[in-house]
Amino acid sequence: MVRGVWGVDSAQAVTDQLFQCVRTELGYPKFWGRYLVEVPNVSEGLTRDEIARIRSYGVKVLPIYNAFREAVGYANGQVAARNAVFHARRLGIPKNKLLFANIEDFFAVDAAWIAAWVETLYPTGYRPGLYADPTKGDFAAAYCEAAARNNQVAVQAVIWSAAPRPGTTKEQKAARYQPAAPPCSANVWVWQYGRDAEVCPVDTNLADRRLLDFLY
Repeated sequence: MVRGVWGVDSAQAVTDQLFQCVRTELGYPKFWGRYLVEVPNVSEGLTRDEIARIRSYGVKVLPIYNAFREAVGYANGQVAARNAVFHARRLGIPKNKLLFANIEDFFAVDAAWIAAWVETLYPTGYRPGLYADPTKGDFAAAYCEAAARNNQVAVQAVIWSAAPRPGTTKEQKAARYQPAAPPCSANVWVWQYGRDAEVCPVDTNLADRRLLDFLY
């Protein structure tokens, strides 16, 4: 039994063919994570047409920003946040929606960058999200340090956890919602529990129902 809201994310653009693959082979997603910009050999960038297509299925868009190679330093965090906001506005994504920074487990990350992401995004009207693995690398320690310095981080940021990863499943077979979390106050509202499904090129996720209010 699914507990929580089921969704997917993909590096590829959502075509009718990809959507039908997911719908037929895996389940009907409530949300779909997609990248704001193209990063060569990594992700295809969202377009207004693709957003309209996803929303026409009754599916919400979860926007991800990944055009950076490390998450270190306050100034770099400011730049990343400003760029994410620029692209969200360019694509017509309204305010009060989450923008997730893609901090992979192999990325260098520090508290200053996380603080800058939250402190720069929040005044724009967008909500700060962080995709990361709390069980690997420096993310958990960096996040807790940032939250200790500024409670706004703990209150405003939403974490999309990439651990543990029991593996992709159909919607009906999804695990109970049990994402890994940092050892401090954190809103862990999304969980990527499986990567690289064999039947369709997507990852599978579960989310706290509250997340949907902050997706487009």
